[in-house]
Amino acid sequence: MKYHSLIAPLLLSLAGAPAWSQSMSPHHDTAHGHGDAIGHAGTAAQVSRTIKVDMHDTMRFSPETIRVKAGDTVRFVLSNRGKVTHEMVFGTDAQLQAHYAAMLKHPEMEHADDNQITLAPGKSGELIWTFSQTGTVNFACLQPGHYDAGMKGSVVVKAAAAAAGNAHKH
Repeated sequence: MKYHSLIAPLLLSLAGAPAWSQSMSPHHDTAHGHGDAIGHAGTAAQVSRTIKVDMHDTMRFSPETIRVKAGDTVRFVLSNRGKVTHEMVFGTDAQLQAHYAAMLKHPEMEHADDNQITLAPGKSGELIWTFSQTGTVNFACLQPGHYDAGMKGSVVVKAAAAAAGNAHKH
């Protein structure tokens, strides 16, 4: 059974969790002044970096912390190195916790949103994301039990000039 992004807010409401904020939707129109706290889906033509991320049955991502510059469009090449399904979902802490609560109540839920990818054991895939603002964007595996076991990470987004300045000092 496949649930799409239009059904997810309803499921979260039914699960007793708050509905996703507009900034969670990768298609949210930022012209309304709400901002886009976690960024938005990117395209292959926009990719400025490629980062490999492994997902393990030890309930860890490798790496757990990723550093990028604001404006970077990153191709994440993800590999599930384990024997169980894992996923990577971008969001704020509140959004990830609400989505995780829904996943606990509806473990059969599959994802079709641009800010997430689910991979079967031994499989690989790609997620392309543009980080539009400075700050921290969180990611997690929301498969039942994985988030509670600590399968979380973060992308630290620095200002383009600051990130470049830190990388090249004399």
